[in-house]
Amino acid sequence: MQSHKALYFLLFIMLCSCHARERKLSLPECDRIVIAKSTRTLSLMKGSQVLKSYKVALGRQPLGPKERQGDHRTPEGLYYVDRKLPNSRFHLALHLSYPSAADREHARESAIEPGGDIEIHGLPTLFAAVGSLHRQIDWTDGCIAVTNAEIEEIYPLVRVGTPVEIKP
Repeated sequence: MQSHKALYFLLFIMLCSCHARERKLSLPECDRIVIAKSTRTLSLMKGSQVLKSYKVALGRQPLGPKERQGDHRTPEGLYYVDRKLPNSRFHLALHLSYPSAADREHARESAIEPGGDIEIHGLPTLFAAVGSLHRQIDWTDGCIAVTNAEIEEIYPLVRVGTPVEIKP
C-alpha cells in the first residue's frame, strides 16, 4: 500500500512539473523590467501590463543607490541588459549596463570607483538547494537574485537591450 502512495505522489509531482513548464513557455517576451527595491520585486513588463513578478534578494546594503565599488548596494536608475551570460558563476545571468554615464560622472567627481558587474541572476550551484529561502536576507554584492527556476523562466523572455528600471 505504501508503494502505491509513493507512486501516486511521484506521478503528482511529475504532472505539476510538466504543468509548470507549460506555463513558463506561455509567457510572451517582455519589453522592460522594473525592479522595486522597497518591495524586493522584479516585474517583467509588456507595455503597461505586468507579465509576471518575482520576489528578489538585493545587495547586502539595500538602502540607497550604488555609489562605489564594494558598497554592496544595488544601483537605482535606468539601465539595460547588455549581455546574457549562460555560463555565469551563478545559474544564468543577465548583465546590466551599470555604471551609466551619470554613475561614472558621479564617481569621477567623488574620486571613487563606481564598480560594475551588476546582474540579475540565479543562485550559485553550491547553494541551489536553498531555493526561495535565499530571499530571507539580502546577500548579493549589489545584484538582483532570484531562484534558479525563476531565472530559467526569465532568461529566455529577455533580449539584450531590454530596459531595466531600478526604483528605490
